[in-house]
Amino acid sequence: MSVLVPRSDVAEFRKRYKWMSLFVLSLFGAVAARLFQLQILNGDDYAAMAHENIIRKVTIQTARGIVRDSQGKILASSRTSYDVHVVPIDVLPSSVPEARLPKRLRGAPDSLPKVAEVLRVTPDEREKLIIKIREVCATYDPQARTSPCTRQMLVREDVSRDIITELEQHRDELTGVRVVATPIRFYPYKHLASHLLGYISELDVDALAKYRPDGYESLSGEERERLNPLGYDRRDRWGAGGVERTWESHLRGKRGWEKRLVDAWGKDRTGPAADRLLDPPSKQEPISGRNLRLSVDIELTQAIEKAMFPYRSGAVVVTETQTGRLLALYSKPNFDPNDLSGGGGRAKAREAFTRLYADPYRPMLDKTMSGAYPPGSTFKPFSALAALESHSVNPEATQRCDGFIRYGNKSRPLRCTHVHGAVNMRAAIAQSCNIFFFKLAEATTLDPIAKVASAFGLGQRSGLSINPEAGGRMPSRAWYTQHYGANYFNKGFTLNAAIGQGDVTVTPLQLAMAYAAVANGGRLYEPQAVVAIETSDGVPMQEFEPRLKNSVAIQPEHLQRVHDAMRDVLNSDEGTANALHDRSLDVAGKTGTAQPGVHPSPNEKPEIQWFRSRNHAWFAAFYPSHTPEISVVVLVEHGESGPQHAAPVAMQVIREYQRLKVTRASKAKP
Repeated sequence: MSVLVPRSDVAEFRKRYKWMSLFVLSLFGAVAARLFQLQILNGDDYAAMAHENIIRKVTIQTARGIVRDSQGKILASSRTSYDVHVVPIDVLPSSVPEARLPKRLRGAPDSLPKVAEVLRVTPDEREKLIIKIREVCATYDPQARTSPCTRQMLVREDVSRDIITELEQHRDELTGVRVVATPIRFYPYKHLASHLLGYISELDVDALAKYRPDGYESLSGEERERLNPLGYDRRDRWGAGGVERTWESHLRGKRGWEKRLVDAWGKDRTGPAADRLLDPPSKQEPISGRNLRLSVDIELTQAIEKAMFPYRSGAVVVTETQTGRLLALYSKPNFDPNDLSGGGGRAKAREAFTRLYADPYRPMLDKTMSGAYPPGSTFKPFSALAALESHSVNPEATQRCDGFIRYGNKSRPLRCTHVHGAVNMRAAIAQSCNIFFFKLAEATTLDPIAKVASAFGLGQRSGLSINPEAGGRMPSRAWYTQHYGANYFNKGFTLNAAIGQGDVTVTPLQLAMAYAAVANGGRLYEPQAVVAIETSDGVPMQEFEPRLKNSVAIQPEHLQRVHDAMRDVLNSDEGTANALHDRSLDVAGKTGTAQPGVHPSPNEKPEIQWFRSRNHAWFAAFYPSHTPEISVVVLVEHGESGPQHAAPVAMQVIREYQRLKVTRASKAKP
């Protein structure tokens, strides 16, 4: 009878079974819901993440545009720099405990000693490298996806091809060594025209923050393009001066990219299977930068370099009188842009910057346009034109020069270079008589002189914008009132201004453009250095015509008087540059010896104090005087005498210009 009675534990089991079944069903339901979420709802997102984990987007560098001179000679291009990187854990497995090493490296010898031998690393450098590798590998975790111990480390920049060949020969022994080819800017003429061309440098932190602010990666493609149209990235290089900086957007080009399949170790995988996993487009080709054609003539610049060899510091500008195109912009001392642009590595670039900025002769200053100097007697033709235009003096009337005149309440003597006797305007310009121009200034007053000089572009920026340009200064009475008050001005300022002293300052570039305008009848052009943008095949994409800045209203007969007087500077027996007279060269010019107006610091070395205490030597000219083609301005900074030091340089430059012109014309004939 008892078997027919239901057992109480069976009922309990059935009750528990129901709960167990419900728990299992709930568990499977949760798993199914999670699978539905992962595979159906979020499947595309996770598939994309998995796809990104195996796809690496590799940047393809672009070629920066080439810069050529007016004759097609390459002034700036790019060359391949070979940088050697190592993977720390591969070259020095002993830096990681064996238990944490990947199986492939257990028992492997250190290859770093052989790497150091091939790279010609000094014992001190080798020891520092070992210490650095041990530091980055001290916290190596084999479970971590990335670690400094497994990332490439730069050990040598811009190594020679001999070393690359040797690395290839020992490739099997040198585990973990990578040779990375990167483009480096190359300037074949080194320091010649370095201020004009500029150089390339790595973006600083502030510049990078401007183009890639916080949150940049999360922005849309359109917003990133607006903020960073040239695609600057970390450790990128850009134009840091001269043409390289001003024309950066044309020269830079646009980088491309390529998608690659990588395995769990980060190694590239290739083949048909890998290609099927690369979603299109798999590659975007880079766009090369545009080439530039300059108006400068590097052979003429080489001649200037030779002519300026005896002098420590100065500037030379040569421009076409009929177009404003610059044939030469030369500043001394200069620098080798290869050193500053990464050739030889970052350490060499830092060393070069330190040396250049410590140089008291200021090699990083472009003296053609960034330095403003008193023009001295090269300013006198503009004072003469102001007097002629205002009819304040009779150009044929003579003034007596006894070597000095007394001026002011204290009868302070104002001196001339020597006793000239009776001189008219033509003789005063040719012989550079200060006394004549002091009396001319009294009759003309300051404002007419300032008006004419300003019309010729003196005391104002020329608009070239290749390097920071000094404005110079051409003061008027209103300028003195504005800066010093209504009662400050006295007539002595006018006398100083008339001979290019006092508060008058100009840049060599301003003076060259002004003399070109005097030569061509009053047409003041904007200086022009770039004449065309070209494709990589040399086909002009855009050509730039000369730009007229101002047409100076000067009577032709007044210009002719000044022309004749400037011819006498070299051709008259009493001319200040008569010693350089050359019958084969029809040159009109004006010498200048200008007091610098700045006293040397007593803290400087005696050699530098002596240098800074000397006058500036100037010579400004145009050639040929009857049908002018070029204007030439030479400044020998603290060169003391314009006739003795600046004028010979200018004559050598003009002579070389003529030689090149004849030689090229003969080669052009069939």
